[in-house]
Amino acid sequence: MITARAAATFDPVGRSVATARSFVRDTLQGWGFSDVIDDAVVLTSELVTNAVVHAGTAADVECLRSEDAVRIQVSDRYPEREIPLQQSSVNMGSPDREGGRGLQLCAALATRWGVDYTPTHKQVWFQLDLPQRSVGTRAAGPSLPADLLPIADGRVRVAVIQIDRLGAISAWNEDAEDLFGYGAEQVMGKPLNDLAAWPHTPGTSTGIAEALQLSRWEGSYGVRNAHGRVIPVYASHLRVRDADGEPSTVCLLVRDEERAVLQTPLRGAAPEPGSLSEPHAADPFEVFIGSPAPDDLDGLLQRTVERARDMLDGDAAFLLLATDDETELEVRASTGLPSARQRFARVQVESAPGRYGSARMPAVHEDLTVVPGAVPLLSGTGMRSVVTVPLKVEGRLTGSLGVAAEASGRYSNEEALRLQFAADRIALAVESARLGELERLRRGSLSFLVEASDLLAGTLDRDQTLALMAQMTVPTLATWCAVYTIADQSAEPYLSYVLHEDEERIDGLKALLSKIAPPDPVPTPGARVWAAPSEAAHEDALRTSMRSLGLGEPPALGSGIGTTLSTASAVGGETVVLPLVARNRVIGMLTLGKPADEHFRQEILELAEDLSRRAALALDNARLYSERMAISQSLQRSLLPPGLPQVPGVEVEVIYRAAGEGNEVGGDFYDLFPIRDGAYGFAIGDVCGTGPEAAAVTGLARHALRLLAREGFGGPAVLERLNAAILDEGARSRFLTLLYGELWPQEDGSAVLKVVCAGHPLPLRLRQDGTVEPYAEPQPLLGVMDDLELYEQTMTLDPGDVLLCVTDGVTERREGTRMLGDDGLADVLTTCTGLTAGAVAARIMRAVERFATDAPSDDMAILAMRVPGLQKD
Repeated sequence: MITARAAATFDPVGRSVATARSFVRDTLQGWGFSDVIDDAVVLTSELVTNAVVHAGTAADVECLRSEDAVRIQVSDRYPEREIPLQQSSVNMGSPDREGGRGLQLCAALATRWGVDYTPTHKQVWFQLDLPQRSVGTRAAGPSLPADLLPIADGRVRVAVIQIDRLGAISAWNEDAEDLFGYGAEQVMGKPLNDLAAWPHTPGTSTGIAEALQLSRWEGSYGVRNAHGRVIPVYASHLRVRDADGEPSTVCLLVRDEERAVLQTPLRGAAPEPGSLSEPHAADPFEVFIGSPAPDDLDGLLQRTVERARDMLDGDAAFLLLATDDETELEVRASTGLPSARQRFARVQVESAPGRYGSARMPAVHEDLTVVPGAVPLLSGTGMRSVVTVPLKVEGRLTGSLGVAAEASGRYSNEEALRLQFAADRIALAVESARLGELERLRRGSLSFLVEASDLLAGTLDRDQTLALMAQMTVPTLATWCAVYTIADQSAEPYLSYVLHEDEERIDGLKALLSKIAPPDPVPTPGARVWAAPSEAAHEDALRTSMRSLGLGEPPALGSGIGTTLSTASAVGGETVVLPLVARNRVIGMLTLGKPADEHFRQEILELAEDLSRRAALALDNARLYSERMAISQSLQRSLLPPGLPQVPGVEVEVIYRAAGEGNEVGGDFYDLFPIRDGAYGFAIGDVCGTGPEAAAVTGLARHALRLLAREGFGGPAVLERLNAAILDEGARSRFLTLLYGELWPQEDGSAVLKVVCAGHPLPLRLRQDGTVEPYAEPQPLLGVMDDLELYEQTMTLDPGDVLLCVTDGVTERREGTRMLGDDGLADVLTTCTGLTAGAVAARIMRAVERFATDAPSDDMAILAMRVPGLQKD
C-alpha cells in the first residue's frame, strides 16, 4: 500500500544528476528513512546518469513510500535502448564499462528491481526494504549524567509557525513572539522569506522556498528579529494538508544552541580507523563524507563539518581554509555556531603562544576557560572543550577542522586521532575543490575587470564615473558602497556618492555616513577594516530603541525606529576602505560594506583592490578633463563679444556655431561695437582652420579691430594695420577673410554704411520688393601680402532693407556633391521679405541645417541687420 509519493522531472543536462540526488536525499530524509538514503542515492545517481547523459533524454524520478519499503522509479524517453533482463544470461559487463553499472548496482544493493516498457517510456525501478524497528520506538538515547545533558535556557521556547501554500505566515504562537520580537499582527500574511536569513545549512542546494515544499525537512538557518539581528535557529518542518486538501507547512523552531530539543538523532559515527583497512571496508573518504560526495566546494565543506560534529558527538564544528601565504585562516563552513562566526571571518594561524595555539598540528583543549583566546573563533559561544586538526596536502597547511562541545573534558587524544584520520581522508578532495573554485573566481574576476575597464574608459564625466564605480561594486562585491573624494591635498574627504542594493536604505545610509568622520586618506594599498559606521549605527539604534521605550529624549522629527534599525542592520557587518590612488596622490576612498554578521572573502577584497586602482585613474582622468574643459571654455568665452549693443533704428541678430565638440569659439568670429556717438563698427570674419589655433587669431583680430576703430582710423587703415599684426605672428599667422564696416543710423530711418570686404563672401542686400543683390566688391584677404591697398564702399540701407553677412561655413554647406553656394543662399534670402532680423537669421540657419544630414564640419556665423524705418503714430 502506497502511503506517500514524490516525483520530479530532470532535464537532459549533466547537472541534473546532482539535482536528482538531492531530490531523493531530501525526500527520504523528510520521510525519516535515513537508513536507506545512501543506497537509494547511489542507485538514483547511476540510473539518472544513464537517462540524461547516455540516453540523452529527460528523466522522471518517482519515490513511493509503503509501510515496509521504499520504491524509486527512473523513467527515460528512449525505450529502444537495449536493457539486459534480470533472467537473461547476457553478461552485464565489467565494472569499468561506460554503461551497465546502474543495473549491476541494482542487483547488488536493491531488494528487488526491474525494467518496465511502454510505447514511449522505459522505466527502471528498485525497491529497498526498511529495517525492522521496535514497536513504538522512533529514536532513543541512553541515560546520561546531568552534566552531559544539552544546555538550554530556563524556559525552552518552541516557536510554532504555520506557512500556507503560498509561503506566507498563517499562524504565529507566543513563543515565536518571545523569540523574535514580532507580534502576530506584524507578521501574518508576510512571506517567511522576509524574515529568514538563508542559507539554512550551507552545502545543500535547497532554498527556503524549496524546503517549505518538502514533506519533512530539518536543519539550521537564521531569523531576523525585530531589532534587525539574526537569531540562529534549528528548525523542523512538516508538510500537512487540511480537510479541504489545502497544503501547508508547520515549522517548529528553537534557538540553535538548543537544537537537541528538535534534532533527530543521526546514525552512528564513522568506524574506527583500524576498521577501514579491512579487506571488505568501504572507501574511507566515502565512509566519512557519505556517498555521493557533494559536487561543489561549499557543499563538501558543510557536509564535512556536519559529519565531524556527529562523529565526535559535538555541539558545534567548523572548518577554515588557509590563505595562499598560510598566515590566515578563513571560516568557510560551520554548524552550531552563531551566524557571526560563519562565512569568511578570518583568524591568524598562530593565534596564541604554545603548542595548542597552533593550527599546524592536532590540538585538544579540555577547558577553554583555562586558556582564554586559544581558539578565537569560539570566544563568547559557550563552548568549553574543543579538538582541532590540520588539513594538509603534501605537507602544506590548507585548512583546519575543529569540533567543540559545551561541556568541559569531552575530548582526548583518542578523539583527536579519529578526527585527524578523517581530515587526512578529505584534505586532498577539499584542496582540489578549492583550487577549482579559485580558478572559476579568477576567470570571473578577469571578465569583471575587463568589463569595468571598458565602462570606466567610456566616460570622462566625473559624476558618471562615480556612479559607475558604485554600481560595479554593488551588489557584485558588496551590499553597499560609499565613495569619498579629495579635491586637493589640503582638503578634507567629501562624501560624494552612496549606493545600497536596497534603494530604500540609501537615504538612511547617507545620513549615517554624513554624521561620522570620514576614514583617514592613507595611501597604503589594500583593504583596511573601518569600524566607525557599524559602531555609529548600533549607537543610533540603541538610542532610538530607548527613546521608543520612553527612556531618553523624544526622537527628532523623521528619525523613526524602523529606519534606524534598518540602517543598523545594513551596515552591521564588515566595512573596509580602499584608497583611490592616482599619480602618486590619494584622490579619495572606496568604502565597501556588508550587512550584519557578514565578512568579505579575501578573493573579493583582492578583486576590489584591482578595481579601485582602475577606478582611481578613471576618476582622476575625469577630474583633469573637467578642469581643462573649464579652462578652455573660460578662455574661449573671453574671445566672444561681451554682448551686442542696442543700435538705434537698426535691428541686429547674430547666430554663431563653432565646429567640434566642446568648442565655443573657432576660426569664425563676429563683432558689433560703438565707435563714437552715432557710429558703430561691425565685423564678420573667418580665420583659416578651426580649433584653438584659429581661435587665437580670432582674438587678435577682434581686439585689434575695436582698438584701431576707436583710435579714429577708417576702414582701409584698420584692416591694413590688422594685416601687419597678423604677419608679425610669423609661423603662427593664418590668413583671414574679413568683412568690416561702419554704420551710421540716419534720422529719416535709413542707415549709411561704409564697408571693406577683404576676401570674404560678399554681403547680400534684401530689398522690400524681394530682390537680392551683392552689397560690396571683393578685395584681397589679410595675412598673405605685406602691402595692401584697400578701399571702402559707401552705401545706404533704405527702410525695410536687410543686410545679410555670413561666413563660408554657410555657403559651403555640402550634401554629397551638392553645395548650398551663393545662389542657394540668395534663394533662401528672397523668402525672408518682411521678416525681422532675428527671423531672417533663424530661417537661414534652418535652411543650412536641413541642406545636409551630417553635422557641420566648419564654423558658421550669421549677422543680419535690418532697417525697420521710422514708426508712424
